[in-house]
Amino acid sequence: MRFGLAILPEHSWRAAEPMWREAERMGFDHAWTFDHVVWGGLPDSPWFGAVPTLAAAAAVTERIGLGTFVSSPNNHHPVQFMREVLSLDDISGGRFLLGIGTGGDLDARITGDDLPLRDRVARFHEFTDLLDRLLSDDHVDAEGRFYAARDVRTLPGPVRGGDTGNRVPLVIAANGPKAIRLAVDRGDAWMTYGGTADTDEDWWQLVAGHARRVDDALEATGRDGTSFARYLNLDSAPTFSLTSPAAFEHAVGRARELGFTDVITHWPRPTDPYRGTRDVLDAVVADVLPRWRTPA
Repeated sequence: MRFGLAILPEHSWRAAEPMWREAERMGFDHAWTFDHVVWGGLPDSPWFGAVPTLAAAAAVTERIGLGTFVSSPNNHHPVQFMREVLSLDDISGGRFLLGIGTGGDLDARITGDDLPLRDRVARFHEFTDLLDRLLSDDHVDAEGRFYAARDVRTLPGPVRGGDTGNRVPLVIAANGPKAIRLAVDRGDAWMTYGGTADTDEDWWQLVAGHARRVDDALEATGRDGTSFARYLNLDSAPTFSLTSPAAFEHAVGRARELGFTDVITHWPRPTDPYRGTRDVLDAVVADVLPRWRTPA
């Protein structure tokens, strides 16, 4: 198992910088931040941009993976976003993880793109296809329902060691059947938050259903699932994963049984959401992570 830590972009950089340094020092494999204009979980909170936050985090870390949790068509155009993605991957020395998803209702509404869900899913498919091309090719042309591109130059193109086949990995967030198939067809990894449930057991049943659909899609496409990473956001369950070390370990065990390769928790906050204490985080780092970590 590999472990991730999400740090909400609610803090000034003066306060956030030590948290990103600590995430690396504590041995997390990857760290993430939310990419929203406004997040519905904290609509009245101060909020900062994901791209500059991750660029700053890249400058003060050396090893840890850095990702968007997740970027969407609500606040990004593929052509413009391609430039930011290439810059983040360059600044981080190839550590950037591009998490993308359909996007939430609040951002869609406040940016004036309050489309029906069916149209938002269609837009996300088009967004993903074009972004994938922009990160892989040069002189890109496209004429779609939602996006257009006119002979877009994408230099420097992939920046990971000059390997043109080694583009930034796409971590595609998906719950529904169409999005899951997209993740398997076009993504390098799949991510899920499970869904909304009243009890932890109901939530785990949702997660298990999504995992089965991923298995079915991999089998249908003939893709080798051993190299396809699977990320689970533990903290959409009713119980925060860092309530106690035992709660976290139980969640990790359930995730591994379902075939997940990576789990993500959140830096504890003094109030909801993600209410918790630093003592529990430290205990998890000291005791749970070493015992469950996938050998390098």
